[in-house]
Amino acid sequence: MLPGQKIPTWFTVPIGLAVLTVVLHQTIIAPDKVEGTKNILAMAKTIPIPVDGPESLEWDPQGEGPYASVVDGRILKWRGDELGWVEFAYTSPHRGNCSTHEVVPTCGRPLGLSFEKKTGDLYICDGYLGVLKVGPKGGLAELVVDQAEGRKVMFANQMDIDEEEDVFYFNDSSDKYHFRDVFFAALIQEWSGRVIKYDKKTKEAKVVMDNLRCNNGLALNKDRSFLITAESSTGLVHRYWTKGPKAGTRDIFAKIPGYLDNIRLTPSGDFWIGIHSKKSPLARWMIEYKWLGYLVEKTVSLNLLIGVVNEFKPHGMAVKISGETGEILEILEDKDGEKMKYVSEVYEREDGKLWFGSVFWPAVWVLDRK
Repeated sequence: MLPGQKIPTWFTVPIGLAVLTVVLHQTIIAPDKVEGTKNILAMAKTIPIPVDGPESLEWDPQGEGPYASVVDGRILKWRGDELGWVEFAYTSPHRGNCSTHEVVPTCGRPLGLSFEKKTGDLYICDGYLGVLKVGPKGGLAELVVDQAEGRKVMFANQMDIDEEEDVFYFNDSSDKYHFRDVFFAALIQEWSGRVIKYDKKTKEAKVVMDNLRCNNGLALNKDRSFLITAESSTGLVHRYWTKGPKAGTRDIFAKIPGYLDNIRLTPSGDFWIGIHSKKSPLARWMIEYKWLGYLVEKTVSLNLLIGVVNEFKPHGMAVKISGETGEILEILEDKDGEKMKYVSEVYEREDGKLWFGSVFWPAVWVLDRK
């Protein structure tokens, strides 16, 4: 270019747009950098599953499994490399138009799974139908509870059982949204989430915690003296004391980086929490400013919202916290999403292996840290 010659507009506009795109990405969309993570989850073994979204995993009292709750309303059981996944149970009798990739409300959407050791019954939180159970032989699950204190259970999410007391606790994440709109439930500033205690002897369902914002995971601690439940959007882990001198009171147990999903107790008494995605400035703004959240709900498709929150590059992350103090003990991730995506649950087995579920992806992963 000759001295004094102007740069043509056709040349400067795309360069300016490119620079603006990079700046906006780095300042608005790019996820937070989480300190102290171990980028090892890409080393896990992938076990493909023929249906999307093995959101929760569980093993029966005989140690068989895992069982996985999937998007088409079924519970599948892993029978090893030779037999693969087989159907075990389903939550709705309406199976005519169920999809292996998308939620069909009439088919139900099983989420959190919990086996009762003394009976072999599998309890299922369904994001449309409530809490159900099915016997050791599987088949169609039967309804246990779908309302509490005069309000319908809209979004049963995860649960845990206290077999000594013959009760279980479960999340009802929203009074407006079902599972298919889970991201909107986390986005909108509505504090309608609650934890419900169900007494199996009296058949009474009692609300023990309320005013929660899309509470997702739930687990009892090792001696069943308290439970914790996680708010997806805020990263706060709330504790509710079920027994002892503090029974009936609540406090904040931990604050976790990322958008939280299921919680599982470890054999040693700590907790693993699945992290669906890291936080970003844009996602925080949508959550903080109610008007912006409502605007997004009305104008943006759910798939686009999920893509933006995940930077269009879903990845995997898991956080381990102390079962006594709530202190973060370890953070694992697949930083580039090479294998793991949309992690919903981390289940640590007695042999030390970590099993991972996904709320959207058609795979289960297992990491042998030894």
